[in-house]
Amino acid sequence: MIAFVSGTVAALAPDAAVVEVGGVGMAVQCTPNTLSTLRMGQPAKLHTSLVVREDSLTLYGFADDDERQVFELLQTASGVGPRLAQAMLAVHTPDALRRAVATGDEKALTAVPGIGKKGAQKLLLELKDRLGEPIGAPAVGAPVSNGWRDQLHAALIGLGYATREADEAVAAVTPQAEAVEGTPQVGQLLKAALQTLNRAR
Repeated sequence: MIAFVSGTVAALAPDAAVVEVGGVGMAVQCTPNTLSTLRMGQPAKLHTSLVVREDSLTLYGFADDDERQVFELLQTASGVGPRLAQAMLAVHTPDALRRAVATGDEKALTAVPGIGKKGAQKLLLELKDRLGEPIGAPAVGAPVSNGWRDQLHAALIGLGYATREADEAVAAVTPQAEAVEGTPQVGQLLKAALQTLNRAR
């Protein structure tokens, strides 16, 4: 089990980072939130979970150990693999997921790509006693949905784009984000933003 990787960030992509550890580049799958905290050439420490399949070994990385633990707990529910667990953490923080499960918030789970109404109901039942109680208090004031701008901007800067390019890309995907009911998915917006930047070059 690889509990964490610590080293210099050698490369960044929309869904992964390469961290150089002792001369070896470790490819780590990360959520946009985690990627937004990383910078090329800077030291980083990612808590990791190794997923072993017959044909692959995939390392998933997280900003903190709480996120890693929730990632592993989510996979104890039937039908939830590492990809879906990561998608859930791309849309919601660990505490938001705990709150959704504790309050039976079906709508919060259906905001995750790949989870429908029936799937959300099943997950709420299965995860009820597994995730534990929310740690932090719910945020008061500004809606969480507005945080996508900062997350997206930080992720683009982390990928090496200039501030002006990041500003333009965020502006370009704003209509798409505002058309979404509830919290926009930063992962999808990042892909759209990268497409607009590639077209501009």
